[in-house]
Amino acid sequence: MSLHLKGAALLAILVASPAVADDQNAALGARLDPVIDHAIADKRIVGTVVLVARDGELVYARAAGLADREAGRAMKEDDIFRFASVTKPFVTAAAMRLVEQGRITLDDPVSKWLPDFKPTFDGKPATILVRHLLNHTAGLEYGFFQPPGGAYAKAGISDGLDLTDITLDENLKRIASVPLVSEPGKTWRYSVAIDVLGGVIEKASGKTLDKAVDELVVSPLSLADAGFSTEPSERLTATYFDASPEPKRMEGSVAVQIGEGKLTFSPERILDAKQFPSGGAGMSGTAKDVLTFLETIRKGGDPILSAETVKTMMQDQTGPQAETQGPGWGFGYGWAVLIDPATAGTPQSKGTIQWGGAYGHNWFVDPVEKITVVAMTNTAFEGMWGQFTRDVRDAVYGKR
Repeated sequence: MSLHLKGAALLAILVASPAVADDQNAALGARLDPVIDHAIADKRIVGTVVLVARDGELVYARAAGLADREAGRAMKEDDIFRFASVTKPFVTAAAMRLVEQGRITLDDPVSKWLPDFKPTFDGKPATILVRHLLNHTAGLEYGFFQPPGGAYAKAGISDGLDLTDITLDENLKRIASVPLVSEPGKTWRYSVAIDVLGGVIEKASGKTLDKAVDELVVSPLSLADAGFSTEPSERLTATYFDASPEPKRMEGSVAVQIGEGKLTFSPERILDAKQFPSGGAGMSGTAKDVLTFLETIRKGGDPILSAETVKTMMQDQTGPQAETQGPGWGFGYGWAVLIDPATAGTPQSKGTIQWGGAYGHNWFVDPVEKITVVAMTNTAFEGMWGQFTRDVRDAVYGKR
C-alpha cells in the first residue's frame, strides 16, 4: 500500500468512527429503551435513571417513569436516591485512601481503633482485621438475615436504614455484644462490617464518618449531591417496595420481607442529619454521582486512589465458594468480583465488579469492555436483583 493510500485509509477510518459510534449508541438505546419501558408498564418498577458509559464517554442516559407516583412527578436524571448499600463502595474507598496515607493498615486489628469492639467466636476472643471488614469475612452478619427475634434484633442493632436514636458508637457496642457467626477470615458473609469500618475511619481520621468520606472521596470528585443526609426537595425520589398489582409506597417505617427475615426501611432517615452515619447504607445522591465514582475506579482511581490500590480492590479476596452474587462470583474490597462468567451465566467479562442497593439499585463495571452501567430505581427489591437488572445487563451486551 502506498503512503497516499495508507493516509486515505486512515482518513476514512477517522471520518467513519463518529458514525460507527453513533450507530452503536443508537443500537444500545434501541435495546435498553424497551427493557425500561416494559419494566414500568409491567409495574415492576416505578421509576429509574439508567446511565451507561463506554470508554469514558456517556453513551446512554435516560430518566423514565415516576419519581413520585402519587404526586405524578416524572423522574429526572438529576433526582436524588437513597443509596442503601451503594454507600459501601464510597466508604471502602475512603478506608483505602487512609491505607494509602499510612494511617491504617489492612492487618490492623479492629480493636486497635475500637478498643471495646471485642466480639467472641465459639466462646473465645476473636481477632477481626480491617481487611476482614472490607471483604465481609469478619464473622458478622445483618439482622435481616436472621428470623424475627434473632440475636441482632434482641441486641437492638441497626442495619443502617432505620430511624434510630442511637449513636454509631452505641451501634458498634451492640454489634460487638453478639457472638460471631464464623471465625474471622474464614467465611464470606454479607454484614454490618462496613458500619464497623465506618467506626475505624472515624477514629483513624479524627472526623465523623460523613465528614471523612466527604474529605476523602466526595469533594475530590466534586460529587454535588452525595452525602449522608439531604434537605427536603422535589429532587428526592419517593420509595416503593415490591407488591401486587403494583409496587407499594413506603410510608413511615416499613418492614419488608427478605428471605427469612425482614428489612426495616425508614425513608425519612436521610432527611435527619442527626442520624448516625451508616457506612453500609447511609448515603444518598444521584445516578451521575455513582457513575462518576465508578468511572474513577475503572480509570485507575485518580485523584482519590492509586492504580495499584484499585487493582487490589478489584481482585477477588474470597474465592468462588463465597458465591457473593451467585455461582462464579467472589468479592474484592467494596464489591463482588466476577471470577467465572460461564459459571455465572453472564455476558460480563471476567474481572467485572458489581453490587447494588436495597432501595432498588444495581451497578457494574466491566474493565475489559470499559463499560460502566448504573441503574438506579425507586423500587425495592426489583431494582436491586430482579429481572430488570438482568434485562438491563443483557441489553447492554446486545443479548436482547
